[in-house]
Amino acid sequence: MNDELGRQFLENRGMGPLADTMGLEITHASAEMVTGTMPVAGNTQPLGLLHGGANVVLAESLGSLAANIHAGPDRYAVGIEINATHLASATKGKVHGTAKAIKLGGTIAVYEIEIVNDAGELTCVSRLVCAIRNKRKNNS
Repeated sequence: MNDELGRQFLENRGMGPLADTMGLEITHASAEMVTGTMPVAGNTQPLGLLHGGANVVLAESLGSLAANIHAGPDRYAVGIEINATHLASATKGKVHGTAKAIKLGGTIAVYEIEIVNDAGELTCVSRLVCAIRNKRKNNS
């Protein structure tokens, strides 16, 4: 990871217990782009395919991290809308996600997230909208 703000955010807050449970790993983090991976094993539906909800968790995790880096230390970002279109399946290995900023504003951040399988096939596209909020004095 080569962005100092991303490194600091992850050191201070981490990705949270859901991301840990699902095995998410961040490989690059900046406000403009976050990349990461997630194993297929342990995140499948009964047919052995990567669960669509796991794709959404990966997409929102990557985009929310980027939005929180964009928000800076005195603000925070929360997802307010996400969509996902599942295009192909993954049954083994890892999936690799890239969240790229579409709009970085003062009150909103929008990201497009692409997820590919180990073969490089596009398996999911997603769009995430995050609201940027000011921290309250009693909110850390």
